[in-house]
Amino acid sequence: QVQLVESGGGLVQPGGSLRLSCALSGSFYSPNAMGWYRQAPGKQRELVAAITTSGTTNYADSVKGRFTISRDNAKITVYLQMNSLKPDDTGVYLCNAKIPDASWNYHDYWGQGTQVTVSS
Repeated sequence: QVQLVESGGGLVQPGGSLRLSCALSGSFYSPNAMGWYRQAPGKQRELVAAITTSGTTNYADSVKGRFTISRDNAKITVYLQMNSLKPDDTGVYLCNAKIPDASWNYHDYWGQGTQVTVSS
């Protein structure tokens, strides 16, 4: 059973910082990309940042220069350092992992999400 456990959300003032963590546990083949998505009220879920096993990263334009994604392959944990936070960054942040099955078909696994609220 694959589990993604997130931590690190909370309430922060504009301009502040938060660090999210997502640990992957269970029995599985090595995941390829892991990343963070954001679900804001009334909006579609969007990719915030992703990172592959080799360290290639991808960011949403709205967070470039402010957020940094990193990955500890030994711990199978992904981190999202969020700086200069804005009210528009508010939402539920969900961790995602793309994991292959025995036939090398990739499947999406999701954490339960952690709330990030940016408000004064």
